[in-house]
Amino acid sequence: MSAVGALLLWLLAAGGAGRADAQWGGQGTSPHLPSILRGRCAEYLALVAPQLRDKNCTAIWEAFKMVLDKDPCSVLPSDYDLFMNLSRHSIPRDKSLFWENNQFLVTSYAENTRRFMPLQDVLYGRTGDLLNWCRQKNASGLDYQSCPTSEDCEDNAVNSFWKRASMQYSKDSSGVTHVMLNGSEPTGAYPVKGFFADFEVPYFQKDKITRIEIWVMHEIGGPKVESCGEGSVKILEERLKTMGFQYSCIDDYLPVKLLQCVDHSTHPDCAFNSAAASIQREVPSLYAGQSLVIPFLVALASGAQM
Repeated sequence: MSAVGALLLWLLAAGGAGRADAQWGGQGTSPHLPSILRGRCAEYLALVAPQLRDKNCTAIWEAFKMVLDKDPCSVLPSDYDLFMNLSRHSIPRDKSLFWENNQFLVTSYAENTRRFMPLQDVLYGRTGDLLNWCRQKNASGLDYQSCPTSEDCEDNAVNSFWKRASMQYSKDSSGVTHVMLNGSEPTGAYPVKGFFADFEVPYFQKDKITRIEIWVMHEIGGPKVESCGEGSVKILEERLKTMGFQYSCIDDYLPVKLLQCVDHSTHPDCAFNSAAASIQREVPSLYAGQSLVIPFLVALASGAQM
């Protein structure tokens, strides 16, 4: 056997052994976690929200790091209270954007807080976005092999982080609040058990939110599993009505669909005409219809490439 072949076999065996030693079902702590978190904080304060420059990224990291000393299955949302108090800030009125099952479309449309400010675009959400972390089960230090998922244990570090972040984000939202759902999701656009249903909707502030606007987006070329007034979307509409919120629901909200079509310009789903492109159900009626304006499509496409 050649030296290269022997080395490859050793690497495969080492990788397999490492995974075999994994105690949990999820990915391990993200490499370079401390540097990434502190770097994201510094970048956010310098480039996204310089008006927050008085915040202390070192103190924010130290508050976050305290949770890393806890048992990986014994982390509560309240353990992030200090981190949240140090990193939270106001959300501009009418700019909150909640979502389920379409994170990357939301991020793209929000355009780094220019249009909207979803959870992953506030400071505390930006620092943890798409990262994973946990302490080793029976030792100090981070576990880079695996971390618990919600199936392993409910009170894991990442789950509890997003619960706490979701609750804070919901409490700080005001004015017209927006929700983007995926109408092509096979299990339904509105998960009746999920972060939005369990840790955001219950914390909507009746005295701060004037109206909730639901956008049910369908994937280009994908199935139309649910639309406004159907299935789980109807459950959400009835829940909001019971809570006393004024709401509207729009299928394939035109500005977002135009953004989807930037990457699918020749698909039949993107063959717009001058008639109304959004089907909408509202309580009470708030819109008379929308028509496609070609210059807007050009401007949106240009903005998406910036």
